[in-house]
Amino acid sequence: MTLYIDADACPVKAEAERVATRLGVRMVLVSNGGIRPSANPLVESVYVAAGLDEADRWIADHAARGDVVVTSDIPLAARVIASGAAVVKPDGDELTTANIGSVLATRDLMADLRSADPFRQGGGRSFSARDRSRFLDVLDRVLRRARVAGGTDSDRTPG
Repeated sequence: MTLYIDADACPVKAEAERVATRLGVRMVLVSNGGIRPSANPLVESVYVAAGLDEADRWIADHAARGDVVVTSDIPLAARVIASGAAVVKPDGDELTTANIGSVLATRDLMADLRSADPFRQGGGRSFSARDRSRFLDVLDRVLRRARVAGGTDSDRTPG
């Protein structure tokens, strides 16, 4: 089992590392660069080429059944859910096969609305301490569930 973090704009990297360390789970931070490597032996940093969706592509190519991915990128979430991985958004929402279809549809609808009305910008709520707390609780629960469902699989290496 591996915890993959879509790290470029992730506001909960430190929280994810705390949970991964407490549970003894390998964590991989995937970014285009600019992320300081962790001294934690359970945490690996993977730097991908600069470019649109390179980190997403790397995560989608490596995440598998039993892994957990932290991302707010909905198309990436859909890809890794299809491969059997679990997904937790930084605000603590868990994305699953049961809800990813409606989340994708809502994302696409909102993108269409924004493109049709150039004055429609923003509208999202800010990231809060409550989101951070919820994320910690949900990530802990999802990682424990993944461990029980598939064993620890700690010998598997990303890459």
